[in-house]
Amino acid sequence: MRLKELREDLDIKQKDIAEYLHIKQNTYSQYENEQRQLPIDVLIKLAEYYKVSTDYILGVSDK
Repeated sequence: MRLKELREDLDIKQKDIAEYLHIKQNTYSQYENEQRQLPIDVLIKLAEYYKVSTDYILGVSDK
């Protein structure tokens, strides 16, 4: 997944994304480090936030 790359490109902290998603920072960190599966609803919210496709986040597409 490209979550860390997307977040760091915009100089956003994990804490800020976690607040946007209404989850704890450590939960978001686990998503970013692929220690926990990313729920579909969270995947969609992140795609909307970063203005990219879900396929891009998942590494299926480079567009």
